[in-house]
Amino acid sequence: MLKDLIMKNRSTRRYHQDVPVSRETLMELIDLARFSPSGGNRQLLKYYLSCEPAKNDAIYNQISLGGDPPKGERPSAYIIIMNDTQLGTYGPTEVDHGIAAQSILLGAVEQGLGGCMVGMINRRELKKILNIPERYEILLVLTIGKPKESYVFEPVDPSTGNVHGWWDDLGVRHIPKRNLEDLIIG
Repeated sequence: MLKDLIMKNRSTRRYHQDVPVSRETLMELIDLARFSPSGGNRQLLKYYLSCEPAKNDAIYNQISLGGDPPKGERPSAYIIIMNDTQLGTYGPTEVDHGIAAQSILLGAVEQGLGGCMVGMINRRELKKILNIPERYEILLVLTIGKPKESYVFEPVDPSTGNVHGWWDDLGVRHIPKRNLEDLIIG
């Protein structure tokens, strides 16, 4: 059921780095993005795939993955989502990359993997290191791998309104969520 996939789709930051993710798996995930909606059906997105340790290290060093996991707990693969500027201009109100990223991450969860959308990227240096042509604008980096973390949902404490997650002494990640009724305004 879709709700189950969505509830399992967390922003994973710690992985079993020794569990590989194949290029074929990454291609299957991109195929999901390919069939996802695109504003005006313009299909401006292109993807850079990495599942090789040396390239993975290069990518990891150019992003900020909250909590910065140590070696051994880093992603096994990456997908860089880019706009192909030769196909068209990507405007500030377009959200195609978010739709594509969510499709990819839900597909990853369905395969027993996890991932995270990363927007804190040293784009200029990453393009240079990976020899990405100028025509491609980096929008997001997705981390992909076998999750090493477990989590539980917690209600947001109404007295503080704190929505920041935390890890307990057993390594379980606690994720506060607002009540459904608190989200509805009309």
